[in-house]
Amino acid sequence: MNPDIPAKSAETRMSWGSDAAAEMLRQLGIDYVCVNPGSSFRGLHDSLVNYLGNENPQMLLALHEGSVVSIAHGYAKASGRAMAVVLHSNVGLMNGMMGIFNAWCDRVPILMLGATGAVDTHVRRNWIDWMHTARDQGGMVRHFVKWDDQPHSPAATIEAIGRAYMMARTAPCGPSYVILDRRLQEDALTAPVVLPPATLFEPPARIVPDRGTVAGAAKLLGEAKAPVILMGRVSRSQADWDNRVKLAELLGARVITDLRTGASFPTEHPLHGAPPDLFLTGVNRKLLADADVVLSLDWTDVADVMRVGAEEAGPRRLIHVSVDHYVHNGWSGDHQRYSGADIHLAVEPDAVLEPLVAALEERGALKPALPAAPKPAAGPVAKGLPTLADIGAALCAVKGKRELCLARVPLNWPAGAYPFRDPLDYLGYDGGGGVGSGPGMAVGAALALKGSGRLTIGMMGDGEFLGAPSALWTAAHYQIPVLLVIANNRSYYTDEIQQEAVAQHRSRPPENKWIGQRIDDPAIDIPGLARDFGVESEPQVTDPALIAAALERGLAAVEAGRPYLIDIRIDSTRGSSLDWLNHH
Repeated sequence: MNPDIPAKSAETRMSWGSDAAAEMLRQLGIDYVCVNPGSSFRGLHDSLVNYLGNENPQMLLALHEGSVVSIAHGYAKASGRAMAVVLHSNVGLMNGMMGIFNAWCDRVPILMLGATGAVDTHVRRNWIDWMHTARDQGGMVRHFVKWDDQPHSPAATIEAIGRAYMMARTAPCGPSYVILDRRLQEDALTAPVVLPPATLFEPPARIVPDRGTVAGAAKLLGEAKAPVILMGRVSRSQADWDNRVKLAELLGARVITDLRTGASFPTEHPLHGAPPDLFLTGVNRKLLADADVVLSLDWTDVADVMRVGAEEAGPRRLIHVSVDHYVHNGWSGDHQRYSGADIHLAVEPDAVLEPLVAALEERGALKPALPAAPKPAAGPVAKGLPTLADIGAALCAVKGKRELCLARVPLNWPAGAYPFRDPLDYLGYDGGGGVGSGPGMAVGAALALKGSGRLTIGMMGDGEFLGAPSALWTAAHYQIPVLLVIANNRSYYTDEIQQEAVAQHRSRPPENKWIGQRIDDPAIDIPGLARDFGVESEPQVTDPALIAAALERGLAAVEAGRPYLIDIRIDSTRGSSLDWLNHH
């Protein structure tokens, strides 16, 4: 796994400021530190390699800070563990900021270390130290991290790293940021440094919901005639998954999921509504419109969802289970519209499951399961270039007994193309909705799942992939087994649809929608690009009948421990679910 084995160092004592920081990472149990190099943290870099021997934690090299953060993001989504990253001074921080915002919006823990040219102006080396020193570097990301600090002694550094790690993993989770002064890293220790026990920096235990409030929620749900459960940001725990199923079955409640937040409920279950999508489709809108009580398990935009059918519906009650309000600061719109609630349980969503089930069983609230909600009918198979639906069908055909994890799907993935049967079947999107996080997140998720028996697939459009393809080098160098499937329409096609809608509204030529959107003339040789980064690939697939065989070859490579890429030329005008434009 680790191809970067350093020569043994004769000096193994904790001697420098950066040694103390590196030792703290080891004591916290950090497995990996992902970096793109920079002179501002050359001291820490040396400590990780020559003091710790590049193990526990192991350093991972990525070729851009955007991928550094995205790899940590995907790792956390798949494992629930926080990876450490280091971003070089203010410039590296700026390169990584989109990834940081993604992790913030996705409520994912990352321990971020930064560095700065010497704060003491008298000892700055030259012009580059001045350029790479900011008066308040943490201020650039303070609105979208859990906590930031810039310690000024080895002891303070140890405390800052421990606190950042704790806060990143305390719900609502998110990235935290600690800045290490270059001079502080490179100064010799003048006194022994004693590290506190790592247990001091464990997050607090899950808050237990108030019994009286749970009883009130149980009464409301038990008396409901048409309850609906909105499954939002919930855990990847199998036990929590099972409890969510038990709760829905106990209530006979319809369940709505979406593609933003990952697998949260079996999509083939009779109580699951329409297949998950990025926005509410017709069947799920009808379920909400007919609901009398809605239970939101940290649904991200619950206020807007509750507006659906509000004019036609009778009185509708909301039970909202979330601690997300603890990190709302008003800087961005990630907090969404204010919803209010008839009952607000300020606990992590899965913490309410067992006590709520117990309260319902005590009430004798068992209800028969309802028949399955109607699913969209499959369209006729058309000839020509493959569609996203063809990719989904081929994936279902080759899956067999394999355990797969979809770390990502394309933005216009057709709802219901692939079923989710357990919590790691699908990890969701990146939270912030930028471009370029997909490759890194897939690599990070695959690293987390390596050796678990589950194979990771990162499926994304060509625009998303080309935003940060260099993440493939990290997969190749460290032999991280991941299958990248590129749905290549040679366009930012979702935006073509947006431009078409605007042109039609303004009675202008919609046929101009492609300008400034097409990734063509020249077409990019994505398989060749993958091979240049050291990842196996094959010629572009253009026939739907050949997709399954290509996926078999790709999965065989991943099973053998190697990364692989498949480029599939698709027709975006068929088989996708972009009807969200009709209601957005």
